[in-house]
Amino acid sequence: MAERPLRSGAGPALIGHRGLGCGVVSGHRENTLGSFAAAARLGVGWVEADVRRTADDVLVVGHDAAYPDGTRVAECPAREADRRGLLRLRTLLDTLPVSVGINLDLKSSIDDCLRPPERTTAGLLAPVTAAEAARRSVLVSSFDPAALRVVRRGSPGVLLAWLTWFGFPVETAVAACAHMDVGVLGLHIGSLRQASPSGELDRSVVAALVSLVHRSGRELLVWCPDAESAAVLADAGADALVVDTVPLALRALTPVPAG
Repeated sequence: MAERPLRSGAGPALIGHRGLGCGVVSGHRENTLGSFAAAARLGVGWVEADVRRTADDVLVVGHDAAYPDGTRVAECPAREADRRGLLRLRTLLDTLPVSVGINLDLKSSIDDCLRPPERTTAGLLAPVTAAEAARRSVLVSSFDPAALRVVRRGSPGVLLAWLTWFGFPVETAVAACAHMDVGVLGLHIGSLRQASPSGELDRSVVAALVSLVHRSGRELLVWCPDAESAAVLADAGADALVVDTVPLALRALTPVPAG
């Protein structure tokens, strides 16, 4: 299957971070069915879900590596994860309308290093993404570049995004994305602010970066922009925005009718 580009229209793909947004947005807690359903009802084209594994190889949706009491998700069986309120990835995929694309943010577990590749978080996710990409748009992102290689081996047609940390140097990020041969570079908004001489988000700086990324045959995703920054990024040609509060981002990116 050929990779599906994120940008399909005039503006960037809007991706709801953990559903409707981070934390609690409009009464919906992040990474829950209610949050993902609310984002879909508002008309976003994509949602982002954090993916982890349990001790017995079930994929679940949750951002943090450990529960509030310090117990690690990867050390608990799936039934315990259910009891503690984590959503199973299979339930989300079966419930989310197929018209909504899904960005699966792969969270490697530290003890994946003790497992054979096919039983790491990446190895378990690869066949799931391969099957899911037959019916909806799928993007797999990760801060772990080696995990992306595992996904590519098991799901060669799925679009991949390498995510960089908060102030990661833009120059290194663009080159590394090409070296790793992934289709999407995911920069935190802080990296773009650091790339500007003024320390503020500069449309001309972003536009030049977008042009460079596009000339390399890749797309630019920016995560965690506020509403004002989202509008600047959209105008500069960014391909996708992972936003923390979907309702605010939609208002910022919806043109105001003339008159």
